[in-house]
Amino acid sequence: MKTLLVAALGVALLATCFAVMAPDVAHAAREVAVYSAMLVLPASSLTVPRAVVGPVRADISGRLARLPKLGSTPDLLGSARPVPRAIVAARVRADATDPKKVVAELLSAFEDFKTSNDEKLKAKVDDVVMTEKVDRINEAVGKLQAACDELAIKLAAEKAGPGKLVGDIEPTSPEALAAFKAHMRRGEVSAALTKSADTEGGYFAPVEWDRTVTDKLKQISKIRENARVISISVAGFKKLFNDRAVGSGWVGETASRPATTTPAIGSLDFTPGELYANPAISMQLLQDAALDLEQWLAAEVEVEFSRQEGIAFLSGDGTNKPHGLLTYVTGAANAARHPWGAIPVVPTGAAAALTGDGFIDLMYSLPSEFAAGAKLYINRLSLGAARKLKDGQGNYLWQPAYVAGEPQTINGSPVVEVPGMPAVAAGNIAALYGDMEKTYLVIDRIGINVLRDPYTNKPFVHFYTTKRVGGGVYNPEPMRALKVAAS
Repeated sequence: MKTLLVAALGVALLATCFAVMAPDVAHAAREVAVYSAMLVLPASSLTVPRAVVGPVRADISGRLARLPKLGSTPDLLGSARPVPRAIVAARVRADATDPKKVVAELLSAFEDFKTSNDEKLKAKVDDVVMTEKVDRINEAVGKLQAACDELAIKLAAEKAGPGKLVGDIEPTSPEALAAFKAHMRRGEVSAALTKSADTEGGYFAPVEWDRTVTDKLKQISKIRENARVISISVAGFKKLFNDRAVGSGWVGETASRPATTTPAIGSLDFTPGELYANPAISMQLLQDAALDLEQWLAAEVEVEFSRQEGIAFLSGDGTNKPHGLLTYVTGAANAARHPWGAIPVVPTGAAAALTGDGFIDLMYSLPSEFAAGAKLYINRLSLGAARKLKDGQGNYLWQPAYVAGEPQTINGSPVVEVPGMPAVAAGNIAALYGDMEKTYLVIDRIGINVLRDPYTNKPFVHFYTTKRVGGGVYNPEPMRALKVAAS
């Protein structure tokens, strides 16, 4: 009878711990269940020596006394409530290489998100616990969607073939590109490297060390891969525009035929700016380092150049750099630069928030001729807010990628995350919508110059790298901007 009582007590304690506590204290629950016999049965009925039973009883009794009481504080209840299935799935998922599994987890998490968000919307009061739950599931959905996007990039890279990068521009000379990729690329690194100091390069030449380097995150904009990119071999690029203002009219058989209007041709100049990097490495470090420092530095330069380009493509002022997209929006610095005017603005309909009607108005303000290639460009935080929006029939505007390789959508339009886009705040341009390839032009001056200079600053070897790139809006009509404003 006592044995059954002990078993029941152990099962009850274990179930209570699983239901009330977080999963990471399950081990403690099992420990309590095992030791429960020592608290209930007399020492004579146990096979453990009496000298051990007493101290163990005291230890377990002390542990139970230190356990917090149920309902003691709101924070305890908030942290101990069951974790939503979507969050557990996003946390324990270790293999993100199977597209079917990732998509299935994403769809499951989104269903949990919709259910929880609907419960929150139906509540008559602001439930802090429910709000936190929705936010956590929303974050989990975002991570799963990011995993799907990463798989899509990998699949595209595999289709492109070995040794190729998605979005690479075909070189004029394959030999030149191969030599370039083996030597240096893009960026700006200002510190000189020596092996005499760890932080300046000495980490690369010790007796024994960790031969992996962990990189700090640098966010890269996706404007280039969606825009129109052309390469030039001269100093600049001039784009011609036709206003199509030819006139016509109806006339009778013998009526006079006065002159009609004639189309006018305009032009717009795109002058490349120059990016440069001039990092230095000591000759001894180049000779002694266990890593290929030139290759490592080339990768750093490439990432930095890509980051600088992304910033300029979005908000550059045109002074020794590209003209940014946001500067062509109505009311911005370059609103009058293009012969056809500025990028039109559509309000969200709320002074400091996104709305479902605002997104619908934004998308339907774009002419149907440009709708086929249109995408929504928005930052990650704003996308999280947009995920909670519904249309007039209660359907969520945001939808996950149902097939591996396909993008997430808002109101049926593909979404592109752009790190540099402004956040949701009064007066900000929170999103852009349109056909980027027909709107923005990236100009690459053919060739990236890399000068390996061991003479100027002995004993350092400098890698002086330059790249000339320009950009600007060549047609504002296929793009719309979403402004956070009531009207």
